[in-house]
Amino acid sequence: VDEDFLWWQQRIKTQLDLFDLIRIDHFRGFEACWEIPASCDTAMDGEWVKAPGDALFNKLVNTFGELPLVAEDLGIITDEVTALREKYVMPGMKILQFAFGDDASNPYLPHQHTQDSVSYTGTHDNNTTLGWFEELDDHTKARIYEYLGESHESMPWLLIRASLESVSRLAVIPMQDLLSLNGDHRMNVPGTTEGNWLWQFAWDMIDQDCAPKMKYLNELYGRS
Repeated sequence: VDEDFLWWQQRIKTQLDLFDLIRIDHFRGFEACWEIPASCDTAMDGEWVKAPGDALFNKLVNTFGELPLVAEDLGIITDEVTALREKYVMPGMKILQFAFGDDASNPYLPHQHTQDSVSYTGTHDNNTTLGWFEELDDHTKARIYEYLGESHESMPWLLIRASLESVSRLAVIPMQDLLSLNGDHRMNVPGTTEGNWLWQFAWDMIDQDCAPKMKYLNELYGRS
């Protein structure tokens, strides 16, 4: 704050030079942070402390104009966090892999999506959709098929279709899902320190039907 958010201004400028869209990780921390005394043995004894998120985003908007930001609004999301996101017109995230419990009011279910959001099958911190589905119990699998409807399509394309047909402003499909790859191709397992961020794309992974199928679905749901 004392430097007028200089580091953030420089960071955002660099990102805008490189990318069309920027995701703000752990967005809720811009409204309030979980502060833990250094003397504590665990993180349980902390408290929420207000953060200068409003001042930061106000400065960034005044410097760069309207920003192409997506807020990772996962975790403990309060009304104050949502208000901050909406004030600066940032879409939130809807992760379909989080959707299919027994609660019809689950905010990640497609019928709960809103236009000010981005629909994901999963993120870099999730298993691939095929790997995720293969690990589910029979009850949850049945729930998914009941919700999405029986189809000639198999996973992950059922979930890809659900993401694309959502009312969310944007849909993001990880490359591993487009390639129908299993859990061996997972990008990252949070809380672990080995074997992460090693996956690499290779052209021979592409099925000849992938591009025509994506073209068809994008045109069908008006995302082309």
